[in-house]
Amino acid sequence: MKLIGRNERGAGIAADRDADRGRAAAARVIEADTEGWAIGPDDTHTALPAQRATARTAPRPEGYGPESLVHVSAQQLVDAIGAYVPGAGPAGPAAGEDADPDATSFESALAAREQAALESRHRRAADAGDPNAASQLGALLLRRGDLADAEPYLRTAAAAGLRAAANNLGVLLHQQGQRAEAAQWWRQAAVAGSAPAAHALGLQLRDQGEEEAAEYWLHFAAEHGHPLGAYALGDLMEHRRDVRAERWFKAAADAGHREAAYRLARMREAAGDKETAETWYRTAAARSHARAALRLGVLLEERAQEDASLVEEAARWYRQSAQNGEARAACALGFLLRDAGDLTAAAEWWQEAAEAGDGTAANALGALHAGRGAQAEAERWYRVALQAGDHNGAFNLGLLCAGAGREAQAEQWYRRAAYAGHREACNALAVILLQRGDESGAEPWFSKAAEAGSVDGAFNLGVLHAGRGDQQQAHEWYARAAAEGHGEAALQLAVAQEQRGHLAAALERYRQSAAGGSAEGAFRLASVLDRRGDADAEAEHWYATAADAGHRRAQVRMGVRAAERGALEIAESWYRRAAEAGSRSAAFNLGLLLARQDAEPEAVLWYTRAADAGHGRAALRLALLALRRGEPVQAENWCRRAAEYGPAEVAERAGRLLGALHAELSA
Repeated sequence: MKLIGRNERGAGIAADRDADRGRAAAARVIEADTEGWAIGPDDTHTALPAQRATARTAPRPEGYGPESLVHVSAQQLVDAIGAYVPGAGPAGPAAGEDADPDATSFESALAAREQAALESRHRRAADAGDPNAASQLGALLLRRGDLADAEPYLRTAAAAGLRAAANNLGVLLHQQGQRAEAAQWWRQAAVAGSAPAAHALGLQLRDQGEEEAAEYWLHFAAEHGHPLGAYALGDLMEHRRDVRAERWFKAAADAGHREAAYRLARMREAAGDKETAETWYRTAAARSHARAALRLGVLLEERAQEDASLVEEAARWYRQSAQNGEARAACALGFLLRDAGDLTAAAEWWQEAAEAGDGTAANALGALHAGRGAQAEAERWYRVALQAGDHNGAFNLGLLCAGAGREAQAEQWYRRAAYAGHREACNALAVILLQRGDESGAEPWFSKAAEAGSVDGAFNLGVLHAGRGDQQQAHEWYARAAAEGHGEAALQLAVAQEQRGHLAAALERYRQSAAGGSAEGAFRLASVLDRRGDADAEAEHWYATAADAGHRRAQVRMGVRAAERGALEIAESWYRRAAEAGSRSAAFNLGLLLARQDAEPEAVLWYTRAADAGHGRAALRLALLALRRGEPVQAENWCRRAAEYGPAEVAERAGRLLGALHAELSA
């Protein structure tokens, strides 16, 4: 019984991780509240362009002023219509044309002058005591990064009760590392109704471990339509495994938050709702979210098994994700291109992914070079995979060394991967140890491989116990391997059932073995069905399955069945395949077929090959042909060999012929 050592490279696409939660808390707050800067007495919108302010403090009519306007930031305008390029239409310069550098310089200078004039007006008004102007000037300076100049203006406006100024003062203080005072001003602004301030305060409280208070303020921000607040609330709730997280991710996603759309898609996919997940992945991917594009590509590739037209779309999303820096997408695109037959393009994407630290891609490159016989290049990429933390690299280095006959090095690499928990490396190491007679050293590694889920390890552990005569333990491990689809393990169980006379149970196991890819299992299944005589079509199917897999006895049986129904060309084809693979029965049958077709010279060649391999009937046939040609010495030699080879019937006939030859020669 042969030990099994199978290479199951990790070529699939590694599972996605959730959004990076490791970035600094300060960065999160600053990013969030930069979008929350206000410009007037309120902060109902984010990153608004400054409005002209005056020192007037008299009450304004209802519906007048910044609160009544629809504010659009410069970035929002660019996102909506594209960047303005002088001398071009709304879509930019015409194809093949460049923007006029002089016009660009003029526009930049004009914008700078307008900004300076606006700052000057705000400064004069603020210095004259206008808190609105102080708030707007402070926000302008804060955006520019001039914290020292911005702080007194923001403090003046915040002290006057402007919540926008209080929020922005909190941002400034947080940037300066004064977290406690920043929280005070954010709290003041949040109490006054500022959603951005409530969001920033909630994040800071969460990072301090005050989750209950954090949830209160994040909920406040989310309820007041703040997308970042809704996302942060969803993130907090998902961490607690609170089902309400989905609601807030959806609120943020509906408002354009791409990470929220991605997280929502992940939740729906985990719940088994791939259709909704795909919709949200599309939403996030359309906003250039790299991981969403990767997951969308994966879902489309899965569906492409039923609808091949989706492969191209999957490749498109993989490509977008890869171009946005997602190494796993570059790796997945490489496999897609390999399956399409474009190995050159596949290798390019794998190399890009490998150089970005993707171990799976490095292993794929190594396997590609190994398949081309470029052992040095293969070894280099396997080492890159190992350096990336992928222990498949060590296992593949072991396979590479074993294939080159470097057994000592192969063992070292297998051992390294095995100690890292690589189950197939555990199995391969155990095989090496067992082959050199170290059964006590091999058994623990087979056990470790089997317990980790290696079906080959479970099968080999069964082989080990069977060799000791412990059939019960052997069959337990065979059953475990067979349950995972191991055809050879199911075959061992089937043979045992047949030997006990349990034909129904044996048939079930033979079917399992054949379905698991065992050619011997398929042949034995066909033989049982053939003997039973009530499933000829099914028997033919399994004979053909085994024969196509290179099973020589099945090929002979296919030849015999074809000859019986008069399909001599088909019979000859099967006999030739089996005979050329070393089957002496096929060689003899091919000789008979050729002799009946008056091709005796070639028939003699196949008889001779069969006889040289120990086929008694072929030797007897050659003896008869020698007699017919008048070559009694040759005939005697073939008779002796036929008597030696058997079987009994052939040996008896050869003995009678040999006696007749002696009588004739002595007469």
